[in-house]
Parts: sequence; C-alpha cells; structure tokens
Amino acid sequence: MSMVSSLNERKIYIVYMGSLPEGEYSPSLHHSQIINEVIHPSFASQALIRSYERSFNGFAAYVSEEEKEKLTRIVGVVSVFPCQKLQLQTTRSWDFMGLSRSVERRVAIESDIIIGVIDTGIWPESESFNDEGYGPIPTKWKGECDGGKDFVCNRKIIGARSYVVDSKELSARDTVGHGTHVASILAGNQVRHSSYYGLAHGIARGGVPSARLAIYKVCGSTGCDYTDVLSAFDQAIVDGVDIISISIGNNDPLELTFDPIAIGAFHAIERGILTVNSAGNKGPSRASIYTYAPWIFTVAASDIDRKIVDKLLLGKDATLVGHAINVFPSSDEPLPLVYGKEVTSRCPETDAKNCLIECLESSLVDHKVVLCDKEPILEELKKSRASGFIYPSIENYSLVMPLPVVALSRDDLNSVKKFKKSTTEPLVQILRSEPIDNPGAPFVAPFSSRGPGIYIHDMIKPDIIAPGVEILAAFSSIGSPSGITWDKNFVEFSILSGTSMACPHVVAAAAFVKSFHPEWSPSAIKSALMTTAWELSASLYSEAEFAYGSGHIDPLKATTPGLVYETSFQEYLKIWCNISRTPGSVIPTSSSCPTKSTAKDINYPSMAVQVKVGALFAVAFPRTVTNVGRANSTYVSHIEGEPSKLHVSVEPDTLQFTKINQKKFFSLTVRGNKMKPFTIKHLSLVWSDGVHKVRSPIVVYTMSHGEPTPTPTPSMLCITFMLIILIALPLY
Repeated sequence: MSMVSSLNERKIYIVYMGSLPEGEYSPSLHHSQIINEVIHPSFASQALIRSYERSFNGFAAYVSEEEKEKLTRIVGVVSVFPCQKLQLQTTRSWDFMGLSRSVERRVAIESDIIIGVIDTGIWPESESFNDEGYGPIPTKWKGECDGGKDFVCNRKIIGARSYVVDSKELSARDTVGHGTHVASILAGNQVRHSSYYGLAHGIARGGVPSARLAIYKVCGSTGCDYTDVLSAFDQAIVDGVDIISISIGNNDPLELTFDPIAIGAFHAIERGILTVNSAGNKGPSRASIYTYAPWIFTVAASDIDRKIVDKLLLGKDATLVGHAINVFPSSDEPLPLVYGKEVTSRCPETDAKNCLIECLESSLVDHKVVLCDKEPILEELKKSRASGFIYPSIENYSLVMPLPVVALSRDDLNSVKKFKKSTTEPLVQILRSEPIDNPGAPFVAPFSSRGPGIYIHDMIKPDIIAPGVEILAAFSSIGSPSGITWDKNFVEFSILSGTSMACPHVVAAAAFVKSFHPEWSPSAIKSALMTTAWELSASLYSEAEFAYGSGHIDPLKATTPGLVYETSFQEYLKIWCNISRTPGSVIPTSSSCPTKSTAKDINYPSMAVQVKVGALFAVAFPRTVTNVGRANSTYVSHIEGEPSKLHVSVEPDTLQFTKINQKKFFSLTVRGNKMKPFTIKHLSLVWSDGVHKVRSPIVVYTMSHGEPTPTPTPSMLCITFMLIILIALPLY
C-alpha cells in the first residue's frame, strides 16, 4: 500500500474520548497507542494530526472507513465523527438597548473579564483595539500571544493563536473581516467619526469596552474545520477566559457527540465558562436552528430602530425604496434603463431576463442600468460594463454591495417594468444609500434560524434575541466588505448582518452583568438576561418563541433580575446521557452518568414541551429560583397571555424569601387537549415582588399527527463549519 493511495483512501476523523482521566496519564501516548492498534502500520506514523489534551480528551487522524469502525468499538471512545467545516454566520445598537456611554460601569471588574473569540482572527492595528489607558493584564490569564509574523498583542488583545494557515503561515491576523467585526461589537473601544464611507456615521463602540480579548483563529475564507474549533476550545478553557464567543455553526444540526461546538461548550461549562453561539442564518424555516444544547446560550438576530435603504429614481418624479448598501451612486445623472432580454442576442429569453452574466453583451449594457427578473450572481457582475442593476428580493435588510444595485419588492419591480413600457426613453438613477427610522423595532430578522431543535424537543431555542441587522463595527483592512472577491474597497469599518452579529451583543451583555456580579455562575447570568428580556409580539411570527426565545436582551435590567434559575452541571450531564446514542458508561466527564432526565425537567429559565396531536396532556415543570434581589421579599406568580389556550397552575403560587441566595422550589403544571398539528400555544409565568418582574415563557406545541420530531442521522462526511457570516452570501 503506497503512501499516496493510503492517504486518498482516508479522511480526517475526530475521535472524542470525553474528559481527561485523573492521575498520571499521557493523552498523546494513549492516542498513538490507539492509532498503532487500529491503523495499518505503513501509515500509522503519519495518521495523527492533532491531540486534544488540555481541557478534554481526543484526537484527529486520517483513518479509513474500516479503521473508523474499529475506533468506535474501543473502550473509552465516546464518538468518532468526520472533520467537516462550519460556517461563519454597532454604533447604534447599544444605544437602542439602553446601554449608552453614560451608564454606570464597574470598570475595574470589567477590565478583569477575558472574552475568548473563536472566529476568523482579528485586525490588531484597528483603533477599536488600542490599549491606551488599560491597566496590567489580569493575573489569571495563562495564555500566550502566538499570533504569527508581525502580529503584536497588547493590554487589550492579550492573547492570540491561529489554527489556520493563511499565505503559507499561521497567523491570527484576520483576512476576512468577520472576527474583527465580532470582537469590535463585544469589546471594541470608542472610536469617533466611524462610518462605512460616511454611512451610519457615529461613535463605534463595543458593549464592554474595558474587557480583554483572547483570539483563537479557526476560520479562513472557506470555513472552519472541526479539528481547529475543538483545538480552540481545548486551549481557551485552560487559558483562563471567562466567556467564549463563537459566531460560527454547522449547516445542519448534529447529534451532541458529533458536534464540536456542543462538545467544546460542554467542557467549558464544566469549568464555569459560558459559551454564547449564534443560532444560524437559515430562517425563517421552522426547526432550522443548529445550536440546541442547553449549556449553550443560543442567540437569534433582530433589527434595530435604524434601517439602511437605497432609492431608485424613475425619470424625474417617482422614487422607489429598496434594499442595498450602496456608497457609490450609479451616476451623477439618470441613465438609460434596459431589460435583461434586450441586451443579448445569444441566450434564451428566460436566461436573459434573469441576467445570466454570459447573456449580457457589454456593448449593450455599457453606461446603462439593467433590470433583472432574478438576483444575478454578484460575484460575476464585474464582467459586465453595466452601471447598475435592479432585481427582486424578499429580504427586508441591506447588504454591502461593491457596485450600484437596488433590490426591490416584486410589486416595485413590476412598477419599474410598467414605467419602462410607458416611456420611450426610460431613465433611472440608483442613489447613494441612506439611513431611515425603523419604528416598532425590534423585529426578528428573516434569516434568523428558528426552533424547535430536532434533537431536544422540550426546550425553547433560540434562548434570546439581539441586534444582528446592518451593524457597523471594525473590519479587516484587507477583507472584502461585501464578501465578493474582487471587491477591493478596503475599509476600517463595515456594515454586516447575521446571527454572527447578534451573538457578540449577548456576549457583551453577559460580561456587563458579570461585572456587577462576578460571583454569579454562567447559568445565573444567562437566566438574568432571559427573564428580564423585552417581550416580543407572538402575533407577528408563526413560530412565536421559537423565533426569538425569551425576548430581546436588556443588559441594564439584567443586572437586577430579582430571581435567577441556576442550572447545575449535573443537570446538563443528565441531558447528555438522555439523548446521546453512546452507552451510558461512556460520557464526556469523569463523573458517573446520573439518572436520565428530559429537557423540560432541568432548571431552565424557559419552559417548553412537545405533545401529541389531539391528545389530553398534563405536564409538570419543576423549577427552583434563587433570590438575588432584596433579602426580605415576597414574590407572587401570575400567568400572562390568553389563559383560555391552556390551563396552568403554580404550586406554591407565592414564594417568601428572608435572605439573599435563598432557594425556593415550585412546580408549574400545564393541562390541555385536542391540539391540532403544527400548533404552538404560549403563555408566560411571571414572578413579581412589586419591584422585579421575572418572566419565563411557556410553550406547548405539536408537530404532525402526534409523531415526535424526526431525529436525523449525522452525516459521516468531512464538512467545514461555515463562518456564519451570513452575509447572505453575503450574510454574516
């Protein structure tokens, strides 16, 4: 067997072995022994790619399908899954949430908080990460600055590592822009006169500008390898980070033992580290969310009270409003409008109407604006000599474009067609984009992934919603603002949309709460943000709480929640043991597998259950709350919503506290019957002492004909987590 043929027959698999054993143990030696036992001797010495030996146990190696099956049968192996790729998923947003520059801050404590950012790296020279005025690096920091050639850390960016080779070298420098944007949202300094070519002008700043950053680059322009994501978690946990931000995710949900983010976050929460993850950009489809583990804080995306629009002038009078971020108008004066089918002599009419690039004849579109029936492939538009494009879009948000375009609703597109037919020499002009008010915000972003989770049914996911539409933040000076390769309009700040942008808002909010309560556990911080969130109107969304979770974050109110729901690591472990296909004796921790439990029974700040279609049901939710408000206080429960939908009882309905950190148990029971397929009924439980309002959403839902939600089998192909850079492509 030749080395080349041996490699071609193999794929990279990750062998996950749970927690590191106690006592004397050499992970790398054990991993080598396993490889030598399983893999053909001619290749064994070359098979091992990486050992995970700091925070959990496992390795990545080249193995054949037959060898993979042997690995699954080895004692101590939790799971074997392919290395795939994950995908990447502002000035105004913090003011919109009430976190203005003038709010009270605990700067000394905030500056001791270290946030680990697992992403595309960072642009360290950005003014957003200047360390002027920062004190010494926190003594708890155990990491290193290993960012590669010409990468310099400071007292703001206190650590950096790269697991991705860019330009033939390991460098934590961000060449994409996504990681820089994320880091700037959560902890960027105040930078005055920030804008994208004058658009969205203001003071760019992060939610916790005094916090420190530790950068773990796992993504390049093509995605993020599982092996690198696990390496970053493995390192960040021992480096001493307090919170992990990871705005990346898989295209589809994975079973826990095959999901590198769920695995890494599980070991992080065991060490008291909160992981915050973007929900995904595959909305508005139901059950499109990929992050469902209860130990992960899952974030959906909303808009804010500012929108960016583009305008199209029809002749001298009519103006249509569309979507695109254009900083370069089509011309100083109106230009001739042509239809795609009019500017070709070599394509079928349908292809020409859809503006396929091979159909557009340069001589016929030169210095003209082209009307298309379908969004053209933006990457190819440079090949034409057109001055602008008009096309349809159902999306209600704007993306950065490298040339003048405007996306219109179907009705407005038809208006353009009527205008063209009614005029012998139709002239149009695509104007420069501008900001407008967005009254009624926040609204759920259409791209934001929806629940429920397909592996854990009795839980509301996402957990919460935060700004993720048209967010201005720092950017890589060599990254493409539009995500299109030929776009060389390099900038220091850019505008992006996606759940990737929502995630760092929640990371910063969690850090802000932690600065007021450094002794609080990750679950207490999570609970505080969920139970104080702004309630959204379920009437606007058929998915109700499965679109926005507990509501929109309110960082200020979350510092004084009154009561919190503490979730113990043992409860998370019960969930792992309940849904993992691995035998109960093989679990990802040195603890023994406790009695299995369903998601509805863990002490979570929200409540959900899937019931059978048409059946009677009575479901109890046991919960315990901890008093973090006034020592002597009495909380009375009440149910908000439409009581006729469900019959709810709370026992006891009053909780009397006499001291801080005192715990009280209660049980909420929901009864009902005859629910139709694909139905969601929802109410809210509110505990109030006259000062605090502690709200928990309650959701009862059905799928179809009483059948449980389907549980897919994880693909055994090597994928890459996609940078939830949902810039739709371009969504981040």
